[in-house]
Amino acid sequence: MSDKNYLSVYAKSFNWAGFFLPKKTYKKCSALYDFCRVADNIADDEEKLEVKEIKFKQFKKDFVQKNFDNQIIKNMWDLIDEFKISVKIIEDLLDGINSDIKDKVILNSKKDLLIYSYRVAGTVGLMMAKILKVNKKSSLKSAIDLGIAMQLTNISRDVIEDSKINRFYINKNFEEITSTIDLADTFYKNSFYSIKDIPISFRFSILVARRIYRKIGYNILNKKTFENYKNSGKIYVSNIEKSIETIFAIFDLIRLSLTSIKEDQIQHDHFLINEEINLDERI
Repeated sequence: MSDKNYLSVYAKSFNWAGFFLPKKTYKKCSALYDFCRVADNIADDEEKLEVKEIKFKQFKKDFVQKNFDNQIIKNMWDLIDEFKISVKIIEDLLDGINSDIKDKVILNSKKDLLIYSYRVAGTVGLMMAKILKVNKKSSLKSAIDLGIAMQLTNISRDVIEDSKINRFYINKNFEEITSTIDLADTFYKNSFYSIKDIPISFRFSILVARRIYRKIGYNILNKKTFENYKNSGKIYVSNIEKSIETIFAIFDLIRLSLTSIKEDQIQHDHFLINEEINLDERI
């Protein structure tokens, strides 16, 4: 992995959008992604459960004790210090990843699904927003929304793949997949207007990432049946589609610049998450 960062290897959609970020900012976003990816890889590796538990416990300990011999952890602490990121956000992220280190994972309710999605991805959206110098409370909540939306898209796309490793975030049928994409769409909508509060040099990149990821959901819906979905393999957005979505993002940018919406008019569907996690403390 020496000549390529984790972002370029694992997150093609983000990497495409990252092209539109200033180089220095892309590097910081990449450092955040590297930390998340390394932690996530421990949970996803094909090793015995006991081995994964030991490795994850050690990674968490190294983070808490600031083991700067590990460059990934050092880079993460540099971000925490520079952008005043609450350590509670990282604890939430690690709790989410740790919940995948089980013989079998089943989420039984919408609340479970949203809390899990906040932990493993809403946290990343929130930290990314801080790196992009977003300060308004409502806008930071919208960054959580975008992270949750993207995670719901991931879950909808990976139902077959996840079931092979005993992870059942949603039921294994097309109706449930469609309903999860609809839920994701609510969070994509809730994330839109606050993008106006992201500094102009970063704004377009986020609009591109949002559009490309949302397009994955639309491509899933186009499969129409579970059989077609199952036979499609991993559903992705082609480079031609990415180019088209990038052009549409230009219109999003224009629409944003012409829109005026008050902070208290922006919706956030965080009621179920707040029953368990106080998001205001993280922001």
